[in-house]
Amino acid sequence: MSPLRPLGGPALEAVDVTRSYALEGGTVQALRGVSLTIDQGDYAAVVGPSGSGKSTLMHLLGGLDRPTTGVLRVGGRDIAALSEDELAEVRNATIGFVFQAFQLLGRTSAVDNVAMPLVYRGVRRAERRARAAEALERVGMGHRLDHRPAQLSGGEQQRVAIARALVGDPQVLLADEPTGNLDTRTGEEVMALLEDLNSAHGVAVVLVTHDLDVAARARRQVRVRDGLLEAPA
Repeated sequence: MSPLRPLGGPALEAVDVTRSYALEGGTVQALRGVSLTIDQGDYAAVVGPSGSGKSTLMHLLGGLDRPTTGVLRVGGRDIAALSEDELAEVRNATIGFVFQAFQLLGRTSAVDNVAMPLVYRGVRRAERRARAAEALERVGMGHRLDHRPAQLSGGEQQRVAIARALVGDPQVLLADEPTGNLDTRTGEEVMALLEDLNSAHGVAVVLVTHDLDVAARARRQVRVRDGLLEAPA
């Protein structure tokens, strides 16, 4: 187990977090004091209207941004005390990301796309390709190792993206509209896969979604409006 990963306690924790952005003509306060805990093995959906602050919250929870005020812990580490390199290391060890647009490298095979996070850990090529192949097998894509994204359907690309998120054995999988570019049947298959990873393998899953049917599948919903949580989370 990586020494960066805590043996207990929350996987992600925000305490009275705010985030403001300076724009021409003034300041926009995207989050106005949000406290939220994502426990290991959690399954939560973050929902809210456009402009509510849910994407800002997701970026903060993923360690992709830092709060203006408040405390944010990723993998048990207060990110205010971390350099950019240290934060990247903690993020790589703790969190896997799945995006609506898949974010795969177009000229790169599925197995090498999945192996990419391991490059930043210094894992040797043979080992990272073996671990990537194993991750692809877990998501039902073991027969597509050498296919490039253009040779895959949307659902297959999302499975590759999920395998990439899983290859580093993260505590938390953050999924931003993971079914947004998929038809209903394929979206159902992807959701079933995420839920299996959560229930059978203990990976915490946090979804950002506009789809209330998708959100209803989570064990709890975190509702964001005007930069605040609407209900206890």
